[in-house]
Amino acid sequence: LEEAAFQLQQIFRIDISIALNILGIESMRAGHYRIAYTCFKLAADRGYSKAQFNVGLCYEHGRGTEKDLEKAAFYYYQAASSCHPMAQYRYARYFLCHRPENEWDRHQKAVAFLEQAAMAGITEAQACLGVFYMRGLQPKEKRGLKYLLLAAKNGDAQSRYRVGVCYEKGLGVQQNLAEAMRHYRQSAAAGNRNSWERLRV
Repeated sequence: LEEAAFQLQQIFRIDISIALNILGIESMRAGHYRIAYTCFKLAADRGYSKAQFNVGLCYEHGRGTEKDLEKAAFYYYQAASSCHPMAQYRYARYFLCHRPENEWDRHQKAVAFLEQAAMAGITEAQACLGVFYMRGLQPKEKRGLKYLLLAAKNGDAQSRYRVGVCYEKGLGVQQNLAEAMRHYRQSAAAGNRNSWERLRV
């Protein structure tokens, strides 16, 4: 009986969190940002990862509350720890852009989150990870190219351009100018200006 009561409590808690999150989304769409933030925060404090992500967005963009990137990162981390792919990407992006590299454990955690988000199909994470591996102190070009190709296949024109650069310069792959041209053309067709410049050259 105690187990049944506990399960019922859990279901009720989750249902309330889902309802609050939906109410927050509807309020956000209607332009009632303060109400949206309040709904998201109530659900986030109950441990609902989608609401934690939404609170992070509110803090990142200053919607319904003051803009605060550290608080945004805190909520993204909460959601990321519950395997929310976009939160994993946003937390990792924040950490890699705004934190010193000497925080080694947190740096490794950010990269792990980024890899999880990339494997979950988040194009932005794939592109970010591709650049991260290409530009590191000890570049891992083959690994970087793998993620750039994933992002390019998902329609990211800038990643397609970077794949072209890899083929042109032989980064992580054997140099192949014809293949570089093919990637530049595809990227240029999607509106990427850098690719137009490379094609002219």
